[in-house]
Amino acid sequence: MCGIVGFIGSFEREKLQKGLDKIRHRGPDGQGTFFHGAAALGHRRLSIIDLSENAAQPMEVQDRYVITYNGEIYNYIELKKELAATGIRFRSGSDTEVLLYAYLAWGKDFVHRLNGMWALAIYDKTDGSLFLSRDRMGKKPLFYAQLKQGFVFASEMKGIYPFLDQVQINYHNARQAVHDCFGYEHTDKCLINGIKRFPAANSGWYSNGNLRLENYWNIAARRLDVPQRYEEQKEMFRGLFLDACRLRMRSDVRLGTALSGGLDSSAVICAMARLQGQDSTQRLAGADWQHAFVASFPGTGLDETAHARRVTDYLGVDASFVAIDPLKDLDSVYEKTYLFEEIFYAPVIPFVQLYGAIRQNGVVVSIDGHGADELFAGYPFDMDSALIDALPKLREFRNILEAINNSTGAGKQADFNNKLKYAVLNKYPILRRFSKNAHITAKHEGYDHLNSTLLQSTFKTVLPTLLRNYDRYAMMNSVEIRMPFLDYRLVEFAFSIPYSSKIRNGFGKAIVRDALEDMMPKEIVRRKDKIGFNAPVNHWMNAGLKDWMQELIHSQDFRHSQLIDSKATYQLIEKALSEKDINFMDGTRAFQQLIPVIWEKSLRYA
Repeated sequence: MCGIVGFIGSFEREKLQKGLDKIRHRGPDGQGTFFHGAAALGHRRLSIIDLSENAAQPMEVQDRYVITYNGEIYNYIELKKELAATGIRFRSGSDTEVLLYAYLAWGKDFVHRLNGMWALAIYDKTDGSLFLSRDRMGKKPLFYAQLKQGFVFASEMKGIYPFLDQVQINYHNARQAVHDCFGYEHTDKCLINGIKRFPAANSGWYSNGNLRLENYWNIAARRLDVPQRYEEQKEMFRGLFLDACRLRMRSDVRLGTALSGGLDSSAVICAMARLQGQDSTQRLAGADWQHAFVASFPGTGLDETAHARRVTDYLGVDASFVAIDPLKDLDSVYEKTYLFEEIFYAPVIPFVQLYGAIRQNGVVVSIDGHGADELFAGYPFDMDSALIDALPKLREFRNILEAINNSTGAGKQADFNNKLKYAVLNKYPILRRFSKNAHITAKHEGYDHLNSTLLQSTFKTVLPTLLRNYDRYAMMNSVEIRMPFLDYRLVEFAFSIPYSSKIRNGFGKAIVRDALEDMMPKEIVRRKDKIGFNAPVNHWMNAGLKDWMQELIHSQDFRHSQLIDSKATYQLIEKALSEKDINFMDGTRAFQQLIPVIWEKSLRYA
């Protein structure tokens, strides 16, 4: 896990160092540079596998191919054995060297053999060409710019800033992001003029001034032959999930996990406990994985420490409870927003403080539960679309309504009975009226309505945005996040099973619950409420954040912001601040109006 910068063109060499300096947080353990003709590659290192200098980058083999790479290839041990059988002799224990030789052995199709996350560049000294690639789900970021002097790429936009004549906001894209912060991450649109996002699941070749892209993985073409019986599907899921966790426990540094006490993060740490010690030859982390970190919001409805403690008590694992305090980080909120780079509706402080605490406790890798909601139907706004799949099977329809109501905390029998009644009387059009999904009827070929909706959440809206966010939250603290649920085999499995395997018996993510229930506390397996990692902004406002917000809305930055209607926003926030006790929704809405201003102001660090 690291940060990369590189270029081909007529740029001053010192700009490479300036770009590396701007992403130092991604790799505080060292750096390396490579220059050849008009090409330059740079690397900031976060040491995780093979901590020796043998694994340093940029790495060169055969006096021809040079790689700079950010990510982890979890199945590198298996690939190394396969390559070694052909006569290749390795000089390091790193996944980087395996990755480079895999490219040489199998060409562009080597990406199909990789289980991991990556953003990489491989330079060929012979012809001056550059090969680029990004992992299937886009877990690792990659940006580029095609400028008059040549081509530049980096792990973060700020790594490209030194190569630009001027860092200018793309206000068209920024206003769209303010309007819909989940709507642009899957595109090449960026918030800074001249910079584009390299697409996930793509490889690219840059030569003679041109970049050619090629999509190498598409979920629609990856339908698996899964068993028809649910019991057999459960066994298949369980095997894939445990193996995904096993691979992600390969590390030469301490492991931990961000634990909420919800189903997904609890599944991860319980799987780690089940796997621990089973096979020391597979480079599991041994005994040094038992580090759970819980974001705590004492005295608020968002505090999940009691749920998390049930899990750690069940496993006999100690937990570190991180009390999130926004007031202690207000002086650095603009710097942290600059490091975050993007516009998002939630404040960065809670997430940054959690991963900051993880790093401060000596943990470098956090194995987390991201992705299960999008793949297996954990959000009530996605579950709605399964109602169309269920009809005319009224028992299944009712079961899905119960799952929706359970996850939203409603749970009123009369509520779903009335929906059931009106759906039948009106021959189903009512479904479109109470669903909040505009794409509910946009059924993709070969998929039911639920999976069609989950495709959007997984590849277009929610998940790409959250993957980007958590990369920034963790990497600004020099922490790597690994995500077993997003093992590509599990992603392909998820879109090969029907809606009825995801929503059953009044619960979403049913197959996750049922397949793993014997290794988790029953209260967590059957937990109905869904809180999520949110910020209790109203509580903070009542406890002292008001003064800071007042100061900001009276500032020149606020009055001259080009991303908000300053007059209308001022009135909305003033109204909220005048309340003695602000409720959650009003407090959240008020703070969200300030985020575009905070983001604009943060660019002064550029």
